[in-house]
Amino acid sequence: MAKMNDLTIGIIGGGQLGRMLAMAAARLNHRTIVLEPQVDCPAAQVCNNQIVADYDDERALAELARRCDVVTYEFENVPVAAAETLAASVPVYPPPQALNASQDRLTEKRFLNGCGIPTADFRDVDSQEELEAALAAFGGKGVLKTRRMGYDGKGQRLFRGGEDSTGAFDALGGVPLILESFVAFEREISIIAARFRDGTVVCYDPAENVHLNGILHTSTVPAALSEAAAAVAVQSAEKLLAALDYVGVIGIEFFVLPDGSLVANEMAPRVHNTGHWTEAACVISQFEQHMRAVSGLAPGSAVRHSDCVMTNLIGDDIDDVPAWLSKKDCLVHLYGKTEARPGRKMGHVTELLHTGKASVF
Repeated sequence: MAKMNDLTIGIIGGGQLGRMLAMAAARLNHRTIVLEPQVDCPAAQVCNNQIVADYDDERALAELARRCDVVTYEFENVPVAAAETLAASVPVYPPPQALNASQDRLTEKRFLNGCGIPTADFRDVDSQEELEAALAAFGGKGVLKTRRMGYDGKGQRLFRGGEDSTGAFDALGGVPLILESFVAFEREISIIAARFRDGTVVCYDPAENVHLNGILHTSTVPAALSEAAAAVAVQSAEKLLAALDYVGVIGIEFFVLPDGSLVANEMAPRVHNTGHWTEAACVISQFEQHMRAVSGLAPGSAVRHSDCVMTNLIGDDIDDVPAWLSKKDCLVHLYGKTEARPGRKMGHVTELLHTGKASVF
């Protein structure tokens, strides 16, 4: 294995998560090469090199494997075949099986249940007739989602009861769908966990999340959560990571029910938006933790030194940056995107609320 001071890490995907991973790698004296078709993507502005090509380009993958000591990725829709091709010649973390488990919502739900982690009830939907049958089983209510490629509320339709479902299957593209039952939850939380090559797992404190228009708006730490429920979140992460023989950071979202129990919503085999707060409120952020894990370094502390609220800057929220910059104890992180569009994540801010609060985990 290469020495720490000349380790080169490949990152598939050049968005803001890749950008923050590259920045964390640089602090550890690692070099990064990003594979991304978009020139001057956010990650390209801070990495050492960029390979401009599609994620499944065979020549580009061969070049990435040749030039890197280890490869990781910033989003879960990396082609599984591409990850498996890379893994034949260079370590790929998280492993390809994590991509396979997370890319299809039906496969994901079944995998979570197989690990003993409860989810909402669900039905696979491959036709309008199956949709109508599934809605009938759920009392006309549920969330209809594409099984693949949906994110930030895209590829979804909500049924609150009584709506006409005619044409709904075709309206979402006529692709395989999943209908998830409504969950009467009080709040949504998430946990960021990291597993290392020797099986060591470290977990950050759960965050309480609020979404607007299907996109994460804020993550608040600590979450309004009992110690028992927080322990269940940690145990669920440990079971899931072990089942996947995982290396790296993962984000897992849960619904908190009125009785305090947890139901898993989804998992993301990568650093996660709901973990951005760790950049300001912990000595070791989720991004550095991920780079430590994939490069074979020792785990860092996940202890929180401050309570905080992380707020996403979406679209024209970028205009509020001067006001955020004027606040004390506020970390502003912009993503290098030149065009603000509705629904586009332009950056985030994390405001520390007070210090001296020790973590439970």
